[in-house]
Amino acid sequence: MRLSKIPVIAMSALCLTGCRDDNREPNIIFIYADDLGIGDLGCYGQKYILTPNIDKMAKEGMIFTNHYSGSAVSSPSRSCLLTGLHSGHTFVRANYEIASKDPLEEGQLPLPAGTATIASMLKEAGYSTGAFGKWGLGSIKSSGNPNLQGFDTFYGYADQKHAHSHYPQFLFLNGEIIKLNNPEIPRNEQIFNYDGNDTIFNKYKGSEYSLDLIVDKAKEFISANKDKPFFAYIPVIVPHRALQVPDEELNQYRNVFDERPYLGDNMFLPHRFPKSAYAGMISRLDKKVGEILSLIKELDLDDNTVIIFTSDNGPCSIGGVNIDDFNSSMGLSEGKRSLKEGGIRAPLIVRWPGKIKENSQSDLLCAQYDFLATFAEMAHIRLSAKTDGISMLNTLIGKEQKEKHTFLYWEYIEKGGQQAVRIGDYKAYRKDIIKQPSVRWSLYNLKSDPHEDNDIAFSNIDIVAKADSIAKTQHSPSTILKWNFISDNYE
Repeated sequence: MRLSKIPVIAMSALCLTGCRDDNREPNIIFIYADDLGIGDLGCYGQKYILTPNIDKMAKEGMIFTNHYSGSAVSSPSRSCLLTGLHSGHTFVRANYEIASKDPLEEGQLPLPAGTATIASMLKEAGYSTGAFGKWGLGSIKSSGNPNLQGFDTFYGYADQKHAHSHYPQFLFLNGEIIKLNNPEIPRNEQIFNYDGNDTIFNKYKGSEYSLDLIVDKAKEFISANKDKPFFAYIPVIVPHRALQVPDEELNQYRNVFDERPYLGDNMFLPHRFPKSAYAGMISRLDKKVGEILSLIKELDLDDNTVIIFTSDNGPCSIGGVNIDDFNSSMGLSEGKRSLKEGGIRAPLIVRWPGKIKENSQSDLLCAQYDFLATFAEMAHIRLSAKTDGISMLNTLIGKEQKEKHTFLYWEYIEKGGQQAVRIGDYKAYRKDIIKQPSVRWSLYNLKSDPHEDNDIAFSNIDIVAKADSIAKTQHSPSTILKWNFISDNYE
């Protein structure tokens, strides 16, 4: 990736009232929730789960209503975000597990050496860079090690399967195993012959909750780098199953919901109060977001720090809580692992005092692969690396957004192979491509039909033809042969 700094004389155009130093690039904090639905936050209409800090962040910044994740599951979404490429171009396009008895080698398909990432771009431009949470783009011993992909500091889970426990026995710090005071807890278990004795659930609790440790380490990084530009990437693992949360948050929801014990019959771990646990996990995350906001104020960094909150994909109905229990997808169709709206529409809140108008809202059509270009412009970097994204900076600071997407594109191998194309208000979608390469497209007008109930493909053949034409040009060959299911010669 070749970078060059925009001359200082041009920087003032990007710095509105309230800047302490017109020549200093903004600090960037990116909080990335895991399996959080767009409907799980109060600022998006959630009625039961309390998220006062995130809601306050939305009131102090901008909330987006047309924002999308890069994919429908964890690893490819992270790959799209960090590389600025959509799922037809980015290297990691699905969860590809690499098993090993050595925790240093266990993980997912690694990003190749030399991959251009947000972190490598910002690091080359003089930023301190840290990642805190779930990585999912390669093991510690692979080329995907976050310390080899632009991050000065990494603390958390390298392997996303390891992240299925919120009470792990260890986390990584820059490749070193840091042991924790937690018992060995299985990743999946089912309780048979439950007799009402609730002490059986105690075996799934630990002492050191990973969310707390991850945010504490991120706060240490922020404090240590307060005098120079920093990028803190915080991909937390909440509210991804298993259902595990400290009693402080669990107890505030006890007796609120009509719920039965979850015994582990649909993956992950049992929990006596599944709905309370799910709500409590999100409230615990909200509490940690509040701690980060407070720290930024204490360090007098508020006016030069942009904070982003979003999620990697839509919610899911496994592990003890269903999408409908909390209207987590805000009524959108389907959820995680689907390229329908419920699987890829994501919350997006951006706060930047003095630059972003308070309590503002945008319907800009955007995706997480836009952040590479956006951060490049924020940091006054001329970006030469290929990207499928656009800079959203003008929208954020209240200027005319001249560059807009003519389309958004997704492909994903599950459900028999899926593709989706968003063109303006229209969304084209198809699945079962592996068995039926010429399977027809469905088409929905999301403005009038956000739930994708009414297929209007037959009355809009010109739009379908345009979507099909776009889809045929957006797949680049993958080194993983099964991810080439789009290709005409796929077998």
